[in-house]
Amino acid sequence: MQAFPHHYHVSVKSGPDGPVVAGGDDVPDLDIQPPAEFGGPGGEWSPETLLTAAVANCFVLSFRAIAQASRLDWTSLICEVEGVLDRPERVTQFTRFNLHATLQIPTDAKLSLAHRLLVKAEQICLVTASLNSEVVLTTDIEIV
Repeated sequence: MQAFPHHYHVSVKSGPDGPVVAGGDDVPDLDIQPPAEFGGPGGEWSPETLLTAAVANCFVLSFRAIAQASRLDWTSLICEVEGVLDRPERVTQFTRFNLHATLQIPTDAKLSLAHRLLVKAEQICLVTASLNSEVVLTTDIEIV
């Protein structure tokens, strides 16, 4: 890992209508539209879905790192996230992210370790640590 601080650069370009095109360091461009809830076309990535996806991805990547360091054998992790956008005190913001993680492990020998690592992954996720939102984690561990 590189020394801190890390820097990430993104630029977006837009015309008066149509998608906003986001690009960054060595990543493909991404078309972004407002969600249907804000009068957009729907069916496209939006700032709201991108943030929710960032929460899910950060959780999974955090879990992968600590599972490897802890030598936990696992076969699959699915993380479903619901971002809740609300208007407390008339300020539109994400108030909560509900994470549901389904982890498959090959044996129940490390069931308690698997659960501890899922909880720890939520605690160390830098995306949720950077947000002012409640995070609620529920888990299912399946032995396959």
